[in-house]
Amino acid sequence: MLRTHTCGQLTEADIGKEVTLCGWVASRRDHGKLVFIDLRDRYGIAQVVFLPKDAPEAYQEAINLRSEFVIKVEGTVNKRPQGTENPKLTTGNVELVARKLVILNPSNALPFEIENNNEINEEIRLKYRYLDLRKRRPLDNFILRHRIYRLMRPFLDNQGFIECETPILTKSTPEGARDYLVPSRLNPEKFFALPQSPQLFKQILMVAGIEKYYQIAKCFRDEDLRADRQPEFTQLDLEMSFIDEEDIFRLSEELMQLIFKEIKNIDLNIPFPRLNFDVAQKKYNSDKPDLRKELNCEFAFCWIVDFPLFKYNQEEKRWESEHHPFTAPKAEDLASLDKSPHQVRSRSYDLVLNGMEIASGSIRIHRQDLQKKIFKIIGISNAEADKRFGFLLEAFEFGAPPHGGIALGLDRLLAILAGEASIREVIAFPKTQKAYCPLTSAPSEVDERQLKELNISVTHKRVKKPRRKEA
Repeated sequence: MLRTHTCGQLTEADIGKEVTLCGWVASRRDHGKLVFIDLRDRYGIAQVVFLPKDAPEAYQEAINLRSEFVIKVEGTVNKRPQGTENPKLTTGNVELVARKLVILNPSNALPFEIENNNEINEEIRLKYRYLDLRKRRPLDNFILRHRIYRLMRPFLDNQGFIECETPILTKSTPEGARDYLVPSRLNPEKFFALPQSPQLFKQILMVAGIEKYYQIAKCFRDEDLRADRQPEFTQLDLEMSFIDEEDIFRLSEELMQLIFKEIKNIDLNIPFPRLNFDVAQKKYNSDKPDLRKELNCEFAFCWIVDFPLFKYNQEEKRWESEHHPFTAPKAEDLASLDKSPHQVRSRSYDLVLNGMEIASGSIRIHRQDLQKKIFKIIGISNAEADKRFGFLLEAFEFGAPPHGGIALGLDRLLAILAGEASIREVIAFPKTQKAYCPLTSAPSEVDERQLKELNISVTHKRVKKPRRKEA
């Protein structure tokens, strides 16, 4: 290791010790013949003082330090002079008197100040995201994500779940949002799709007898973006066999109870309130009601249940699924499927927090005949169903158990817990609202050789307009 301690580690117990610190220069101050710097790493800030008499070479080097230089400093830990302590820092009662300074890497002038909390244009922040992430606030957001993942995994392990990975390159089964397509070089004129969710694979895992599956899954949707949407996002994906809605509710509520106790020291009351979809629409004019005032609580959860199974697409003059076509109808409404599909309720459920949907799930269809009937109602013929979903339908012929699950939007949950208005603030390298990455300039053009290997030709090329000549 280049260092013996981190910048946030030194206390009065270390006074008199010879230590080595590494980090970034957060600030530099010249006080007469003294040079002070605040040295920052992930763990905190330490004050370093350079004395010309005690360490002339280090002092001369320190005069040339600028913000965000990466340095290594060796020296002795001293108690700060009385009246100069900083109670805001864990290291605020001590300082490092430098004996040796090594500049590991200098830094150019910054496009914005790291320590300045003024609003900076988002495009600039994302272009220099590696600088933006040096701020305490985004760093704390990623530490929060790490802590929540650490809570979820042992919780689910104790409940008997198996963590399984599902494919990223998969079959295009468009239903709802648009797929991101990936051309196949080895299979000309054919495409993979990036998964909008692991839905079909986790159902097949239930057919396989896994019984309890989870995954912290990357999902991809080519849709118009808002503050709570990104082209790629992360969800906690769950599926269980031989269960009903109550099992999903209990598991989800206990997980939320654990997270809020450990992260916010808040004791959530469970079970959460449950609202019928029709009642929520009539009372709140929304299926995502914000109940904080009504329940008098910093976080208000509720379940929305009894969604309609179908909605009517006026433009295309056909029925389509309210959630997705793998959602089971309520048993008591099965008789209405053929003649009155608008009256059929689904066995789906959304978990809402502070007016935002953070999780959605359902009990799934597990019988081939019912699944085919649902496909038919939403206008998918048997031939089309076999083409798009044949692997799932075939799996149902070999003893598929009753099953259901839920997916928790981790980016949305993290944004609420962190008090952020946008999920972009809790994602390491987010896209802008135009689905563009300023850091890497993605998406970008590719060269003709790559296109040729993939048997792709670009039909619409941007033509540069000639400049107008000066008069």
